[in-house]
Amino acid sequence: MRSLAFYGIPGKMTRRLVGVVIGTQGLAVFFGALVARALAAATATGSPASGTFLLIGSLLAVLCILDAGLLRRPWGITLGWALQLATLACAFIVPAMLVVGLLFGALWLMALVQGRAMDEHTQRVDARWHESHEPSGHSAQSGHSAPSEPSTQDG
Repeated sequence: MRSLAFYGIPGKMTRRLVGVVIGTQGLAVFFGALVARALAAATATGSPASGTFLLIGSLLAVLCILDAGLLRRPWGITLGWALQLATLACAFIVPAMLVVGLLFGALWLMALVQGRAMDEHTQRVDARWHESHEPSGHSAQSGHSAPSEPSTQDG
């Protein structure tokens, strides 16, 4: 497996794939925040922690969704990795978030690897296409070939 990106601007397909992953992760984190709030409210009546869990989880969810749009920045990938760790840390509050964190971490990793492979493949195909369509002489530049002469054979 090639080196993973931790910083830098990813290619177009990588941005698309990881953007879908991190945006969807934001929704899952928000639902996890709702669960954390409900669990805190159910265990201790009037607990201020329930509102705190919802606030922190909502902020984490908003950051995930914002990061989907910030992947054009060099630090967008770095923020995505930090959000992966933060999602795993949510398992200390809601243990089921460990499964969510591991699932989205694996999806994030796969999107980075496969997105890079897709970007490299696109570059190779584009380079091959441009090589085969380079102008070679006047007839190729104008897009017309010289008219062929009719056959003079009688037959």
